[in-house]
Amino acid sequence: MNLSKIIHLLLIFLGFLSHGLCTHLLLPKNSSFFLHDEVIIRVGIVLDMESWIGKSIHSFMTFAKSDFYARNNNYRTRIVLHTRDSKGDPLHALSAVNDLLNNIKVQAILGPETYLEAKLLAPIADKAKVPILAFAGTPSMEYPFLFQIKEDESVMSKRITALVDSFCWREVIFLYEDIDCGREIVSYFLEAFQDKSIRVSYGNAVRALSTDDQITQELQKMKNSHTTVIVVHMSSLLASRVILIAKGLGMVSEEYAWIVTYKTVDILQPVDNEVIESCQGVIGLRSYIPASSKLLNLITRWYNECYTKYPSLASREVSVLAVWAYDTIWALAESVQRLGVQFSFDVTQMDLMLQYELSKTRFKGVSGEFRLKDGKLVSNGFKIANVIGNEERRESRFTPKRHMSQTTGGKKLKVGVLIRRKFTYFIDAYHDIEKNVTTATGFSVDVFNACISALPYEVQYELIPFASGTYDDLIKKVYVQEIDAILGDSTILANRSQFVDFTATYTELGIGTLARINHNDMWIFLKPLDADLWLTTAAFAIITGFVVWAIESMDQGSQKTPVQQIGATFWFILMTLFFAQRAKLSSNLSKFVVFVWLLVVLILISSYTAILTSLLTVEQFELASNGRTVGFHGGSFVAGRTVNNLRFEDYRHRPYYSYEDYAAALSEDAKHGGADAIIDEIPYIKMFLSMYSADYAMIASEPTTSGFGFIFQKGSPLVMEMSRQIATIRENGTLRLLEKKWFEKQSSSSPDSPSKPKTLSFSRFQGLFLISGFSSALALMISVIFLLRAKLEVHNIISFILQQNLVANLRHLLYRNAIRI
Repeated sequence: MNLSKIIHLLLIFLGFLSHGLCTHLLLPKNSSFFLHDEVIIRVGIVLDMESWIGKSIHSFMTFAKSDFYARNNNYRTRIVLHTRDSKGDPLHALSAVNDLLNNIKVQAILGPETYLEAKLLAPIADKAKVPILAFAGTPSMEYPFLFQIKEDESVMSKRITALVDSFCWREVIFLYEDIDCGREIVSYFLEAFQDKSIRVSYGNAVRALSTDDQITQELQKMKNSHTTVIVVHMSSLLASRVILIAKGLGMVSEEYAWIVTYKTVDILQPVDNEVIESCQGVIGLRSYIPASSKLLNLITRWYNECYTKYPSLASREVSVLAVWAYDTIWALAESVQRLGVQFSFDVTQMDLMLQYELSKTRFKGVSGEFRLKDGKLVSNGFKIANVIGNEERRESRFTPKRHMSQTTGGKKLKVGVLIRRKFTYFIDAYHDIEKNVTTATGFSVDVFNACISALPYEVQYELIPFASGTYDDLIKKVYVQEIDAILGDSTILANRSQFVDFTATYTELGIGTLARINHNDMWIFLKPLDADLWLTTAAFAIITGFVVWAIESMDQGSQKTPVQQIGATFWFILMTLFFAQRAKLSSNLSKFVVFVWLLVVLILISSYTAILTSLLTVEQFELASNGRTVGFHGGSFVAGRTVNNLRFEDYRHRPYYSYEDYAAALSEDAKHGGADAIIDEIPYIKMFLSMYSADYAMIASEPTTSGFGFIFQKGSPLVMEMSRQIATIRENGTLRLLEKKWFEKQSSSSPDSPSKPKTLSFSRFQGLFLISGFSSALALMISVIFLLRAKLEVHNIISFILQQNLVANLRHLLYRNAIRI
């Protein structure tokens, strides 16, 4: 658009706002009139009548008006259409609206179909209080009289993103037309892609007036970026040029995936053989229109009209905008009728309520459910269209041939590995100098390959060997992009995450303490109870036996001598420890004493069994308060600060560099180069125990580290993909099988081994023994009282007291057994 044209446009626009619109607002708004007892409502139409879309929209509006009043011939309201040709030019569109508002006095405007025209007309409609139902544009609270009769860009961007995500593509290129709406929609796409963790590696706007050379330069940049999924949102005319040039550059092939939005999808229609040939495999999203007999009838009428009026357009498919336009006329006509009935066909009041009535319109039309919400047409969904051969095919789901991951750009990943390591069971890498090939085996390698092979696209990688250095050194090489990833037993640490990205952990978390099992403790069966508790238990057994003997002796005579009775009683008490007593008790009081004692025995035996089981299952390793030696994984981050954080700062620290060193150190005395315990990450300890499980165990663990993870460059989409696969193999049992393969000899010790069980002391059972002692004393006291009170008469008591040989008389009374208690 040249400068003079722009100036002319602005002058018309400003003059219209300052004069024409004011005149329109000040004059009586006689935009309706009565004809043969009918209320006529004037409706303006502004379309590009030279375009295929404009022609189809206008035809379907005409069909809609005819069909609506043929079905509702009793309605008193009638809309009359006044069409103006915008010629696809905003200047003509403004002039047309000026004429419709000032001269025709329309009460609603349908169209236009371009974003720029809708944006220019929105403030005019708002000032004139006339609804504009546009087939483009973005409604906002600022312009409540603008309605958007098309798919919402935010919804469409989410559907495109869902399509990309369904193919597990993690990186895309986004191309859009360099106009206002194109720039605005970028924010919708970026937000939608971000929600699905899809990276936009390259995004650029293409001007409609770009030359072929300029488009070629942009496409060449895209080709060099190695991303092979391209999302296109631009006009059909510009998109066809872009894809034709891309075809010449070899970018429309099985190695690429092209996805076009509803705005671009018209290029999939077989109009130009050269264009349709260049679009082979292109995937598009079309708005979903349910099949129906009414829709088929409309399409037939349209084709009949095309053959007569527009022969060149007869092969074109009906635009979804035309179907929406058909339903829009029905919505407008129905709203006008409802207002007419509500206000008794008072036109002046109907003017003010049309916008509100349209806002709450909802009915089932040819396009499906037709509903306007917040000034936007509510979507009924999308369908996928794909060009195969010389025609467009629609499928509910289309999966193109899987190709090399766009995240790698078709090249092999450079994966760094450390060689010449002694801890080889996680990764054992070997470099063949003659063949210049590096191979690796181990648990970490198996997990890495399991995840890579499960990705929904092919990823190839080569191992880059490093004979010296640490994982921190390799991380620096990833950071400077010398290599792409690291395969190995690399620990996830916060300071490392500043430079690289880690996948989810594929091992257990934390640091463990490894020590040698002591099998020579012959007195371990005494350890569950401390000395005080052993002595107290024995004492109470004797006391309880004496009480039972005394009560039973006061009961009835026995043929046994006193010594035999005492022996039988104490044998009875000892048997209660095993719940094997068989002797019968005659006194209820003695039975009560035995019952309480059995409770004490039951609790003591249960506690003793639990502690002894713990002692036998998890051997205790007691590191003295000072002066002992603690080993650690030499050359790893475990040294120094990590060991001190585990409260071993007062111990001597020694590094060890292999599993063999661990075994030797724990077997030797600390004074001769050995160690009392070794601190290391739990995965290493588990691997060690798979080889030496009989003599060693993990006695403690703390979740102070985050386990092992694979390393990639910052922002690599493979981080998310690999993490998902790690979660998958953990859930489906694959990871457990790999652990069994490499840890099959693992001992019964585990990271969840309990801490040292404490010996039971007398203080823990004071209450229990108090109850037993009180019960025995009470029973004995009651037994004596009953004996004295029931058997001794007053004179016998006095005689008993006066006699000098009290012991002999007491003995005589005890063995008379004159009464039974």
